[in-house]
Amino acid sequence: MITKLKSLKNHQGFMRYFKNTSWLFAEKILRMVVGLFVGIWVARYLGPEQFGLFSYAQSFVGLFTPIATLGLDGIVIRELVKDESKRDVLLGTAFVLKLIGAFGVLLFLAIAVNFTSNDHYTNILIFIIASATIFQSFNVIDMYFQSKVLSKYVVYANIITLFISTMIKIILLLNEAPLIAFAWVVMFDSFVLAMGFLYFYLHNHLFLKLWEFEKNVAFSLLKASWPLILSGIVVTIYMKIDQVMIKEMLDSHAVGQYAVAVRLSEAWYFIPMVMTSSLFPAIINAKKISEELYYVRLQKLYDLMVWMAVAIALPMTYLSDWVVNLLYGNQYNQAGSVLMIHIWAGVFTFLGVANAKWIISENLMINGMIRTTVGAIINVFLNYVLIQKMYIQGAAVATLISYFIANYFGLFFYSKTKRCFWQQTQAFNFIRIGKKLWK
Repeated sequence: MITKLKSLKNHQGFMRYFKNTSWLFAEKILRMVVGLFVGIWVARYLGPEQFGLFSYAQSFVGLFTPIATLGLDGIVIRELVKDESKRDVLLGTAFVLKLIGAFGVLLFLAIAVNFTSNDHYTNILIFIIASATIFQSFNVIDMYFQSKVLSKYVVYANIITLFISTMIKIILLLNEAPLIAFAWVVMFDSFVLAMGFLYFYLHNHLFLKLWEFEKNVAFSLLKASWPLILSGIVVTIYMKIDQVMIKEMLDSHAVGQYAVAVRLSEAWYFIPMVMTSSLFPAIINAKKISEELYYVRLQKLYDLMVWMAVAIALPMTYLSDWVVNLLYGNQYNQAGSVLMIHIWAGVFTFLGVANAKWIISENLMINGMIRTTVGAIINVFLNYVLIQKMYIQGAAVATLISYFIANYFGLFFYSKTKRCFWQQTQAFNFIRIGKKLWK
């Protein structure tokens, strides 16, 4: 094992991706620690009722955010890796498409709120939070840095945003600000991050004036990404619909209890996102070398995802009540029982995030869309049934089952994804993984 580590240290390609991943991990860990501290303070300050309303507004907006992203992220990164000479056309076209999508979100929200039981104040919260999608159009710069394995610039921008956001929230908390002020912070965070991306893009002697919008490229990107758009919509449905349905079927207080558990559970989701974002270019390049190397790297990624997810879920299962009470206080005493169930959904989330990259590289987006659609339908149905029978714990069970089906079991039923299913199944063989680690 020591020999292996030494050989990896001298491997230039490995060290490049390792440094890139380290930058992302450092930023995400810092964000998790700072965000957890401030987030706990905010939740304690607002209490279950107002915190539930805030979480509901964010979840409701989240249902429509795929319209703003348009499923372009992975596609644009893939095209930038293949041919960097198209950089300005790809970034310019993606930026315009995302901007159009952002205004589309606001339009759809204006229609959707009419079908809810929301009062005027809740709708104001929703539109303030949704306005952040306009500034998220500048995330195309993040795609460029990802394709070049230069995530340190993304980290710089995120840390600056985190620092400013944290200071503003602390000021609001100390001055006993109303709930709506925290909604404005969500939008302001998006603006600051956009400015950070712009600064570091220009700092690298790259210029926005060179960006071009080309209709043919736009159609080409949308043709490739439309399954991802639909997949993104259904993914957000089965990730966000639980809090929306709890609000409609129960009340804001119940949403607050559930939201605390979900935030603690999803706090770990940065791990697969960082790993896959950093290693995606390496996995694509492996396919150029050989099919065997390509799938060997995928297997290692799946092994790592399962190993980390289970290592997180096991202790959290037994310590959930204690963790919630320690961090959020007795006012959130119903969240612990939700957390011990919801935390296991992370195993299939970790695999799902890794598998999403494979879906893109194999051009199987339609299959991904079908699986996530089935998962979303099952999630909505189970939420409707189980929330009535099991209260908010039922929503956690619904999430776990739907994640299992969409991100893992559903792969078995399509010939082109069956190999991926068996690779993921192999990842649950901890004896095999343990032996490989110590060879």
